[in-house]
Amino acid sequence: MSKHESAWLHVDGSAKFTEDLLKDHPHALHAYPVQAPHPHARVLSIDTSLAEKAAGVVKILTAEDVIGENDTGISRRDEPLFPSLIEYAGQAVVWVLAQSREQARLGAQMVRVEYEPLEPVLDLKEAISKESFHSGPIQMAKGNTLQALENSEHLLTGELDISGQEHFYLETHASFAKLDESGTLFVHSSTQHPSETQDIVARVLGVPRSEVIVQCTRMGGGFGGKESQSNPYASVAALGAKLTGKPVLVRLSRAQDTTLTGKRHPFHARYQVGFDSDGTLQALKLDLFADGGFSLDLSEPIVSRALFHSDNAYFIPHMQVTGQVCKTHKTSQTAFRGFGGPQGMVVIEHILDRVARTLGLPPHQVRQQNFYTPEDFTHYGQQVTDAWKLERVWNEALLRSHYLKRSEEVNTFNQSSKHKIRGLAITPVKFGISFTMTAYNQAGALVLIYQDGSVQVNHGGTEMGQGLHTKIQAIAARTLGIDQTHIKVMPTRTDKVPNTSATAASTGSDLNGGAVKNACDTLKERLLDVASRYLQVEKAHLTLKDGQFWHNGQAVWTFKEAVKAAYYQRIQLFSDGFYATPDIHWNKEKADGRPFAYFSYGACVAEVEIDLLTGMHHVRQVDIVHDVGESLTPSIDRGQIEGGFIQGMGWLTLEDLRWNTAGQLATRNASTYKLPTLMDAPEHFHVHLLENTPQEGVVFGSKAVGEPPLMLAIAVREALKDALFQHTGQFTDVPSPITPEVSFFAAARKKAHVPG
Repeated sequence: MSKHESAWLHVDGSAKFTEDLLKDHPHALHAYPVQAPHPHARVLSIDTSLAEKAAGVVKILTAEDVIGENDTGISRRDEPLFPSLIEYAGQAVVWVLAQSREQARLGAQMVRVEYEPLEPVLDLKEAISKESFHSGPIQMAKGNTLQALENSEHLLTGELDISGQEHFYLETHASFAKLDESGTLFVHSSTQHPSETQDIVARVLGVPRSEVIVQCTRMGGGFGGKESQSNPYASVAALGAKLTGKPVLVRLSRAQDTTLTGKRHPFHARYQVGFDSDGTLQALKLDLFADGGFSLDLSEPIVSRALFHSDNAYFIPHMQVTGQVCKTHKTSQTAFRGFGGPQGMVVIEHILDRVARTLGLPPHQVRQQNFYTPEDFTHYGQQVTDAWKLERVWNEALLRSHYLKRSEEVNTFNQSSKHKIRGLAITPVKFGISFTMTAYNQAGALVLIYQDGSVQVNHGGTEMGQGLHTKIQAIAARTLGIDQTHIKVMPTRTDKVPNTSATAASTGSDLNGGAVKNACDTLKERLLDVASRYLQVEKAHLTLKDGQFWHNGQAVWTFKEAVKAAYYQRIQLFSDGFYATPDIHWNKEKADGRPFAYFSYGACVAEVEIDLLTGMHHVRQVDIVHDVGESLTPSIDRGQIEGGFIQGMGWLTLEDLRWNTAGQLATRNASTYKLPTLMDAPEHFHVHLLENTPQEGVVFGSKAVGEPPLMLAIAVREALKDALFQHTGQFTDVPSPITPEVSFFAAARKKAHVPG
């Protein structure tokens, strides 16, 4: 069983994160923001005179100090680093640099900013009614949806509200910048996208990208929140270092991180669904509205992925799905594990459950009979050729969980229980793997073999605790035929591997692993050539494994000996590698193509129990079957499945973002924002990796596992709804998250006879 390559460093506390670099730079400056109290206002004046005289203050950064461009927006130029127009409460207006963090904080308190408050848009539905949109609608469609709705035996309409989610990674945003003797700027950033951070820093400084090096050794969590939103903090640190000549650290406190950075997008859904009396879906018209916050960020591709996944595992002959990004005066919402897919899937699972309840049919039966078959095409034109895997995970989950037997036990319990009610549900996952922007599906690597047989691997992916470096280590070791202990994965740096894509969309292993394997294959072939000549045997008859060259079942030469011989023969012992995902394409204008390399499948059975007196619930048992192909590192994959599920469960049942009437985030710390803990984990938690299902065309038959498990938690939401339905006898469009308050008042409707 492979352990995480930094496991011991994490355990003994010696793993270095961004802020730890201060130990080697005791005279570095600390940056602290001056944050606006208004959600929408015009900056009339900034007076820094008092702060400039404060003890330890070295520099106060304002818009006038920007050398290049005063903007860090990635999709459009809509994120000024130093704003003159405030667009959300907490937005940083200026940054104070001082010799200590406390001195910077005190200096920030002395900065005087005069504002002219303006009328904000704070609510998603208000934004919809005022047509406050960042861009035009995005639509995907097939068939004749409106006609099919009219012709359906049954028609349902409804709405659903889905809340956002705070990333709450352990390490808050942090960036450290310094100049070297040549004037090159070195930025160590807690970022999932070093190449983009390099681009934005270079833009702010007005220099070529070659003048900026961005490194990320590791992050203390990311979950998408550091894909694009690390850029402003790296830019502040870089600008400060450039202007003062001193190293500069930007490290946000927890309250600063939650008030300055984006979250998972809240969604509002409006749907019409047509179906037959046996529960077969015929048509779906779905409108999704996402709260994008003040700037565009990644909201358009996030809404697109929500539309891509609004079918989840179900074939719907006629579909018309439309999405829009709304502009509100809140933090700019951003990438979060699943990237819009979870919101789309929550809606369709909610609809399937309602269809089943309306017809009086078992929800698991209605779900299964609508599954894709290998002959079916999605609403965006991609054939689901391996839909048989969906049936496999579903049937295994039913069998392993004893679903039918436990369903009877739940019913029996509910008939005799007075103050507690139980619910049981099973839901599937079908999640597309690839960046939907085709150009992002590429990666590079640089692999070096030294004369002693040790190996260094450089690649463009970033490690945020998910185990990517461990998988890369395993890929290199397996390809070169040596033990993982001889492989050293280096920190991610833009001067080693340029123009990389973000470590996101669950593609880290596929893309970077493919590039590393490509480089290692080249080196392996060179060493086989050397061995073939030395041993005077045909190359085709040689194999390289376990650190040895083998011929006719005998170990005849060592890897280390071959490397030494290659050096003396002047054979190149380093190689670059490259990988581009084949056979994918997407026409954005026509909303048609094959955007995904493959689909990842899973199924989850969840059983819950609600205390009717308090609304509190606990998860009694969870049974998961998930398809990871031929796992590179089963322990890492299992950890990702368990962690992703818990994070999804938190989003759907516990984590409740709230803003006050002044537009300020009220849930800015763990004291006011409920995160899942060990006490919230299922009493019985079973995870099974689907066996004998290698994925064709991917590194060693493995499959992505980062994002798909989060959506397995939808089963918990559906189980809570099942319990409420069994108690009240009626279906209600309960919002997400289903917190104890939501459960309590939904259960109380039975007694009060309030319509759902």
